[in-house]
Amino acid sequence: MKPALPLPRIGLGCMSLSHAYGVPPSVDEGLAFLRQALDDGVGMLDTATLYGGGRNEELVGKAIAGRRDEVVLASKCGMAMVDGVKRIDGRPETLREQVDASLGRLGVEHIDLYYLHRWDKQVPIGESVGALAEMVDAGKIGAIGLSEVSVQRLREAQAVAPIAAVQNEYSLWSRNPELGMLEATRESGVALVAFSPLARGFLSDGFGDPSDFAPKDIRLAMPRFQAEHWPANAALLPGWHALAAEAGCTPGQLALAWVLSRGEHVVPIPGTTRVDHFRENQAAAALAIDPELLARAGELIRTSTVSGPRYAPGPAAEVDAETFEGTDFEDAA
Repeated sequence: MKPALPLPRIGLGCMSLSHAYGVPPSVDEGLAFLRQALDDGVGMLDTATLYGGGRNEELVGKAIAGRRDEVVLASKCGMAMVDGVKRIDGRPETLREQVDASLGRLGVEHIDLYYLHRWDKQVPIGESVGALAEMVDAGKIGAIGLSEVSVQRLREAQAVAPIAAVQNEYSLWSRNPELGMLEATRESGVALVAFSPLARGFLSDGFGDPSDFAPKDIRLAMPRFQAEHWPANAALLPGWHALAAEAGCTPGQLALAWVLSRGEHVVPIPGTTRVDHFRENQAAAALAIDPELLARAGELIRTSTVSGPRYAPGPAAEVDAETFEGTDFEDAA
């Protein structure tokens, strides 16, 4: 079933313009990048209350000023920086405040798609979704999304209000949606928005050694980039680059083509700070790659060939999405 909310085949994740991977660009550089992406016809911009402690929403708001109707605008609530500390808070009163704050930072009266960034495990998800449904009725948001949730949580939320999208991590090396979410969203007309479709940059061309990461790069805390697991993962790259050469595209484009092949309802949102990388990513939607080659890509990089879990124990406890860790699964569909 096609998603009820019309989305482009590929969107743009804006997080890295404010934090996460190395040193972000200046505000002026970020604005120039976003305005060029708009000129190039980007269909969706994805931001969040959390990113840059609100600065990312402000940046996106400046970029779309006078051009609001050109994009699907997506943001998130339920996870924010409070006194310099990341807090997950899904209480209805908090979400109401964050919706209004997002509208203010973005400089808009309406956000097309607004996600619960994380399920607050101290609050029934129906209470959080009910608050967002009030915001739909008030015209402040157009549709409700959920992020890093399980199929069970999706079903509980759908019993309260329509859910337009689920944003979970999905790439060749993070197959968790194949433990039920890929099919659940397809069946119910929900878009599956795939964040980190390039595997935190691992599947991009010219990916360097983790020892070169900037001190605050969030990947330094992720097991797959650490000494215990990195050598085994790096050993996959020569074969990966050879496959991309055979396909006649860049490694990043092959990774995106594979994610796109998982269904019409699957929408990757790769992030970048460079116009050339943005254009390369967007061009992946028009590629026609042999399904047999895509299948080989899926065999080369999959759960059983990648070393290490997605997250360290602390961050892993914050998410609700199905996981391969602690199960009998090696690979899924």
